Amino acid sequence: MTPILAPRRTNTILYCHHWQATVEFYRDQLALPVIFANDWFVEFALTDSSFLSIANAARATIDAVQGQGITLTWQVDDVAASKAGLEQRGIATTPIQHKWQAQVCYCTDPEGHRLELWTPDPTDEDTTDE
Repeated sequence: MTPILAPRRTNTILYCHHWQATVEFYRDQLALPVIFANDWFVEFALTDSSFLSIANAARATIDAVQGQGITLTWQVDDVAASKAGLEQRGIATTPIQHKWQAQVCYCTDPEGHRLELWTPDPTDEDTTDE
């Protein structure tokens, strides 16, 4: 079956009440490159075709969910190194866990959105589901 949509570029937009702190988290603490910015919307590059935007809910027509029901899941080269880098920048993380045949850890941004960082681990059997 041919897909109805074939996106060439993706952008996830997070509407935030704590807009400035959330922008600073992604820009300054995670050091994501800013692609576009104005006084209420900032777009960050994740990959060549994947982007994350932070919108000020006070200026948008869509309200913030304050992290409820949102998980940004990002595959990284080395979850242990990523976890250490986050902690060096003062970002609290969970212990590394084994889930879904991957090594996984979590943190949250200032708005309460959960970030899941993971590295594939096909050598172990998965015994945890979420």
